[in-house]
Amino acid sequence: MTEATVHLTRATTAETICDGPGSLITLLTDTAELTCNTAAFEVGAAGAPVHFHTKATEFFHVTEGRLDVLVGEEIHTLAKGDFLSVPPGVKHAFAPAAGSTAEVLVGFTPGMARFDYYRLLGRVRAGSAAVQDIIDSQPVYDNHYAESDAWAGRQRSAEA
Repeated sequence: MTEATVHLTRATTAETICDGPGSLITLLTDTAELTCNTAAFEVGAAGAPVHFHTKATEFFHVTEGRLDVLVGEEIHTLAKGDFLSVPPGVKHAFAPAAGSTAEVLVGFTPGMARFDYYRLLGRVRAGSAAVQDIIDSQPVYDNHYAESDAWAGRQRSAEA
């Protein structure tokens, strides 16, 4: 039997990253077994663009507000207490539902060593890295960008 490692992150010392207007990520754990963070979105925040992962299941547990999540070409609106998992290879995106804020526990299993990806997003937001750096990092962080007519339609209707 292998000895498991216990990981504790205290709220008072957790690293937080602003990755876009109205969006804050709090880093919780980033191990080979599990990567977790929280995401807090203000009304109108862009959220995460359409993407997929080849190696990990990503899961979402809404702790406050409402969250729109694209899965394939279908958009689900999750409310407080709802849980959703997206298996590898399935494109998805997420953002707060129209007129709503959202707070979400986001996780990956197996873990994906993503904290440096979130830090890169923060550097792009701060102007010390370029969007091209994110594009170039797709194979490193198993975050592959895609397109979706359904998600593009959601964004157009939210802007109208």
